[in-house]
Amino acid sequence: MDERGFTPADDGWHFDQMDDDWWATETAWFSFHVPERQLGGWFYTMARPNIGIVSGGAWIWDGTAHLPWEVPFSANYTALPIPKDQDLTDIRLPTGVGMRMIEPCMSYALSYDDNGRGLLSADLRFDGVMPPEPLTATGSTFGSAHHFDQFGRVHGHIVLKGERIAVDCYGMRDRTWGRRPENRPRRAGYITGMADPDTGFLAVTNISAEAETAAYGFLRRDGRTVSLASGSRTGTRDPETGCMTSIEMNLTDQEGRNLVARGEPVSRIIINRHTFIDINSLVRWDCGSDGIAWGEEQDMWPMHHFERLKRG
Repeated sequence: MDERGFTPADDGWHFDQMDDDWWATETAWFSFHVPERQLGGWFYTMARPNIGIVSGGAWIWDGTAHLPWEVPFSANYTALPIPKDQDLTDIRLPTGVGMRMIEPCMSYALSYDDNGRGLLSADLRFDGVMPPEPLTATGSTFGSAHHFDQFGRVHGHIVLKGERIAVDCYGMRDRTWGRRPENRPRRAGYITGMADPDTGFLAVTNISAEAETAAYGFLRRDGRTVSLASGSRTGTRDPETGCMTSIEMNLTDQEGRNLVARGEPVSRIIINRHTFIDINSLVRWDCGSDGIAWGEEQDMWPMHHFERLKRG
């Protein structure tokens, strides 16, 4: 568990804090969306300093397709060199992702260049609407890694195959550094929704044969962020694809505040991430008196578990 909070030094790489473990890993992730187009997007970076490589890239999906080779844009690099002379506070990665810290812990300029293919470029800014929230439960899929989540306003534009598309939404970012072996994942969910700067939720779930319960997360209401005390995810799946068609989150924070959010996935992408898949959906949430929120549902499966589901 990490209780020390997020400091300006954490905007940079943490390579000097890692030992010589092959699986020492650092990640940086930003999400955004354009609801009226059912369009979602990710910039994702995963570095392994002890073997000198960086992976990741960018994904753009909409309601027209969900396979990574059919969505509007997908670039998922696996083993490119980490730039030696740039910190994460101001970096241009060979994956095409660019990040520059504007205000420590809060604001970041984001860019993307698809290395001359002319398919995707981006000029975005992330401004946190809350301080980064540290991981407070070692029982989640993140284990004992250093981990932070943060909602923010993402605004600017992307240019997708020559079309300029304005972006103005509330998205999520996270940062993780620690041990992350490729055979680590188990079934889990990472579910987010935000209605306005003062209202939103995050739940990271553990899944067993009996139930799906929240291992970590928070409610944000009236501008106050409070860790979850309990929660669950239920829903229905398409029998053909195995993907969620409806979702219900029932969450209670440590002050007894409760939220019931009913979600409708409007588009998705299935991302193959070494030994597991991430069925990542853009979701419209009806949060009752808290209003309509938008966010994501990452439905994570070890591949052999999903194969078992699909084969009945």
